[in-house]
Amino acid sequence: MKNSTILIVDDNKSILSALEMMLEPLCQEVIVTSTPNQIPFLLSAHQIDVVLLDMNFSAGITTGNEGLYWLNRILEYDAACSVIMITAYGDIDLAVRAVKDGAADFVLKPWDNSKLMATVNAAVRLRKSRREVKSLKAAVRPESPSLIGDSPLFKNTLQIVAKVAATDANVLITGENGTGKELIAREIHLCSLRSDEIMVSVDMGSLSESLFESELFGHVKGAFTDAHSDRAGKFELANGGTLFLDEIANLSLPMQAKLLAVLQNREVVRVGSNKKIPVDIRLVCATNSNLNELVAQGRFREDLLYRINTIHVELPPLRNREGDVVLLAQFFIDMYCAKYRKPALKLSSNAEEKLTAYHWPGNVRELQHAVEKAVILSDGTMLSGNDFLFTQNDSSSKSFSGTIDDMEKMMICSSLRENDGNMTLVATKLGITRQTLYNKMKKYGL
Repeated sequence: MKNSTILIVDDNKSILSALEMMLEPLCQEVIVTSTPNQIPFLLSAHQIDVVLLDMNFSAGITTGNEGLYWLNRILEYDAACSVIMITAYGDIDLAVRAVKDGAADFVLKPWDNSKLMATVNAAVRLRKSRREVKSLKAAVRPESPSLIGDSPLFKNTLQIVAKVAATDANVLITGENGTGKELIAREIHLCSLRSDEIMVSVDMGSLSESLFESELFGHVKGAFTDAHSDRAGKFELANGGTLFLDEIANLSLPMQAKLLAVLQNREVVRVGSNKKIPVDIRLVCATNSNLNELVAQGRFREDLLYRINTIHVELPPLRNREGDVVLLAQFFIDMYCAKYRKPALKLSSNAEEKLTAYHWPGNVRELQHAVEKAVILSDGTMLSGNDFLFTQNDSSSKSFSGTIDDMEKMMICSSLRENDGNMTLVATKLGITRQTLYNKMKKYGL
């Protein structure tokens, strides 16, 4: 509360003085006015957190309409502002109406000091929470992702994405690690009718059984030992927008059942609560696994697959995107030259040949990391083939004939050897979370 700015608006100057004396020692700034017409100017001149607003200002008028009018004006200017109505006992119905119209709370004249302070404290916390949500939405609202590629295969994929995005259908994105599944999910969100709302991403591979419900569905205070306050889950946070569930194949069968129930009912129940909360989300899921094979093996629920797989988008591996490697490489070169304040760099002909000949088991993500290293270590204005070092030699990667799982296992083993078993480094270099790495090591018996 000490960092907050509070505006008090009341035509009774003795009330103004009393509230000012009480709140001033506890706040960063207290501003008072007996004239509501000053509200627009004060809101523009100061960053107001809480407004204490009287219900009536004109002598002999007790309808409360003036207070309701100024409440709406304040919220029109700043919807995140917390407004507390000041009212007499006879105006409680009006105060309740004000709360329905967006007021944070109301206090009764004459007030109890401790109750007043508790109300103001709660209003300050509400203001902070609203700011955090606004900031989060701004932070996670994606800009147009750089979907670079001229190959016919990739262009066909983008055409499918454009058609899918215009609908509200659930989408399943599949493809090898590093092919850009999250970029495609963001493109779908950006081109959808929900583009002005938030997109929330969840790495399902990093969620343990114990945290699954709390993270996705939220919890109430006291639901478990560390639940010190109510918390909305990812479904609630994504309400009105898009929920992206990455690594969907990593869910256990019990977790799959809980997810299916929420998707079917379109409502969540926070851990420790019985209250059903409706949610309106557009669901996009991604995996590098073959879910049909997992269904056949009894490791993935068929009914959940049908629920998430209204539309299927398969991303091609980079090695099959003819001509896109050089195009992407130059894009990343320009990006990292700007980031590291390097002079403009170009690819030499032998560098282009080397990049094109390589198999790229890590796909676009591996190419991006390779380019970043080359840019950082470069001294001239041209990148040669010798500036690009790969963890696997070109010939062995070209002749690899195993499955995607075999390739993934080989990459993990190679990275574990190179980094002396340092899990944090391995996860970082592979572009996955530590929990996902542990899950994959368990899957492959490493």
